[in-house]
Amino acid sequence: MPEAVTRRSAIRLLGGAISVAAATGASPVAAAAPARRPLTAPARAADIASLLRRLTLDEKISLLHGAADPAKLGQAGYLPGVPRLGIPPLRLADGPAGVRVTRHATALPAPVLLASAFDPELARAYGRTIGHEGRALGQDVLLSPMVNLIRTPYAGRNFETFAEDPLLAADLVAAEIQGIQAEGLIATVKHYAVNNQEHERMSIDVRIDERTLHETELRGFEAAVRAGAGAVMGAYNKVNGTYACENRALLTDILRDRWGFTGWVMTDWHAAHSTGPALAAGLDMEMPNDTYFGAALKTAVVTGLVPLAHVDRAVGRVLTVLDRFGLLDGSAPPRPERDPAAGARTALRVALAGGVLLRNERATLPLTGPAARHIAVIGPTGSVPFVSGGGSAHVVPDRADSPLDTIRARAGRGARVTYALGEDLYGKPVPAAALSPAVDLEEQRVPAGQTWNYDGTLTAGEAEEWTFVLHYSGRRPTVTLDGAELFPPIPGLGEYFTGGLAGTAPDGLAVRRHTRDRLPAGPHRLRITARGGDAGQTFRLRRTTAATRAADVAEAARAARAARSVVLFAYEDATEGQDRTTLALPGHQEELITAVTAANPRTTVVLNTSSCTAMPWLARTGAVLQMYYPGQEGAAATTALLFGDANPGGKLTQSFPVSDTRHPVAGDTLRYPGVLGREEYSEGVFLGYRWYDAHRRAPLFPFGHGLSYTTFAYGGLRLLARGGDVEATFTVRNIGQRTGAEVAQVYLGPAPGIRLPQPVRILAGYRRVELRPGEARTLQVRITRRTLSSWDTARHDWVAGTGRRTVEVGSSSRDLRLRGSVDVPMSR
Repeated sequence: MPEAVTRRSAIRLLGGAISVAAATGASPVAAAAPARRPLTAPARAADIASLLRRLTLDEKISLLHGAADPAKLGQAGYLPGVPRLGIPPLRLADGPAGVRVTRHATALPAPVLLASAFDPELARAYGRTIGHEGRALGQDVLLSPMVNLIRTPYAGRNFETFAEDPLLAADLVAAEIQGIQAEGLIATVKHYAVNNQEHERMSIDVRIDERTLHETELRGFEAAVRAGAGAVMGAYNKVNGTYACENRALLTDILRDRWGFTGWVMTDWHAAHSTGPALAAGLDMEMPNDTYFGAALKTAVVTGLVPLAHVDRAVGRVLTVLDRFGLLDGSAPPRPERDPAAGARTALRVALAGGVLLRNERATLPLTGPAARHIAVIGPTGSVPFVSGGGSAHVVPDRADSPLDTIRARAGRGARVTYALGEDLYGKPVPAAALSPAVDLEEQRVPAGQTWNYDGTLTAGEAEEWTFVLHYSGRRPTVTLDGAELFPPIPGLGEYFTGGLAGTAPDGLAVRRHTRDRLPAGPHRLRITARGGDAGQTFRLRRTTAATRAADVAEAARAARAARSVVLFAYEDATEGQDRTTLALPGHQEELITAVTAANPRTTVVLNTSSCTAMPWLARTGAVLQMYYPGQEGAAATTALLFGDANPGGKLTQSFPVSDTRHPVAGDTLRYPGVLGREEYSEGVFLGYRWYDAHRRAPLFPFGHGLSYTTFAYGGLRLLARGGDVEATFTVRNIGQRTGAEVAQVYLGPAPGIRLPQPVRILAGYRRVELRPGEARTLQVRITRRTLSSWDTARHDWVAGTGRRTVEVGSSSRDLRLRGSVDVPMSR
């Protein structure tokens, strides 16, 4: 290291922030923030040591746990800082798809939609937008990105993360972190590690072997460290018998000793379980409060149970990151103003690039000519914009249009665009005649400090399915039917994880639902208690029944039959804290799609879903467009893709199973959801598409799949082993009639010299390229030494997979156009 370097450069070198290409194959990037005054590395360390000596024990401990924010900005966490020594307070905000505070922010597409673009540069731009907004909204630390792999299709947070493939996830998390931190916001990669499901997430013991851990889940976290992430969030779950937030093997042996991480490790919210053992293992900060790292820590230090050196080590890590971002010496750039227009442009760009065209038969798309002149839009997310998922990923944007409005605007004058609800999300008013005494439950307002009570009967006309739908502000009203509470608190969640589509009504009221599969005919005792609290309350109680649903489906079928084309929006609402229970669309949407496609086969189904979906109705459709949770510009992006103003270029980052019984964790409760609090990673390294290949099973749609309105041809594969890596060179040509983007994917076969079970193929690299009609591009993809290697449990290190290796190139993991082989020599 030169004698004098910039403060930023010193931190990069000390923190191991080497080129991301070394770990992931992505392109190197510049340092994460502007350089500041020259300072030698020893001088920087001396400054931190001096500051540590001046801090009292109470002040040190105050930097290791969360507290209440006196400013009440609505973010997830707060550290008060030490004003007398110039250590500022820190505000920590959720933000996988935008900054989650009580103010409006840019609602970006879900990370899984970003990942579908297969474009690290786009991930970097995504990160810069979040970083800029985070600082503009008064935040200092972003609790994102999430890099846990998509292991089970049921996981409730699959939309918050990237992929089932470790290489792709590593590339994207590294690029996003660089973008976030380039704006001066500290990124926190999460959830370290193997937090791949929400079921029993607070306590589940994930059993995973050493090789699988390193070859799958850890690759993304290592890439995050190499990219310079300032913080790491420990997961809730146990890993091989020990909670992740006090797991020395994870927090010290791997994260710090092997990877050289110099930032700080915080818990997930309420994920601490001890004081001394956690601190000794490598945990630095408890969030959001001080149960273990507050008074209990002080007592442990004073009585000699915890060495003061452990406290100083943790505080030093926090201070080092604050210094790196210019938060100790005032050299951090001023907070910028929000730029909603720039945020909207990024949101639109991501949604356009990530939309995946899964199916397109009979030239159903794009909508042109007569097909674009009479369109029936069907489904709740056709008229209500589906912006984001629920929980910590929920962001309230400045504005969001509905697809119905954008489709009407795009279709233009003279076109006919009709609308039918199809599936009722928010319920219909309970008829006053069904209530005794009669009362209007459609819009009750309870003044502040008052309580509203109802005690009467609800009469059902016939025995049928009823869904009760409660809309409310403030504290949730208590509603009981025949003595049973309809909307009890959700265990472990309370009211925090609302949001998304189904969790919030169009007017902003929170929504809860309860379904009775067969509500007997006749009277039922109904009791409601609503409390106005400090600000008053508004609530309404609605319902849907088998009869109202049948009427909605019939109306949708009539609209479809009368139209030239149909765009049917289907939804699946997901949130942190709970997993899905099936791959089927919720509610009665399958019946709706069946009825509509029978009425009009030129039906495009647009999926606003969190993850993969089973599609027993697929063969009846004309086209299927996967848009996940598309953010605030989702309507504009979806409309552009439907009409061909933009050409779909997204690819699936997860395999779509045929059904609930045909995927890697199907029927094996030890794999998911776990038995007696224990979850087995018994599939080993065979995650996602690797499992389908190994078991010779056909997925509904394979990893990497995505159609286009044009056609691409591949040719000229050349392979060259160079410097421990392999270079694959080939040509992609657009032989169709439209400009479009193709993601060329390179897959690597097993190494003959490694006597371990190996996947049939793994993603080894990729390039997204946009080509005009007739245009060809020669692409070069580097397969890194890390990708060529496997983890050796005897050496506890990587070993190169030498010998003759097969390389395949194509448009998906099951659409491989080119094949070759290359000799990988022993490294010198």
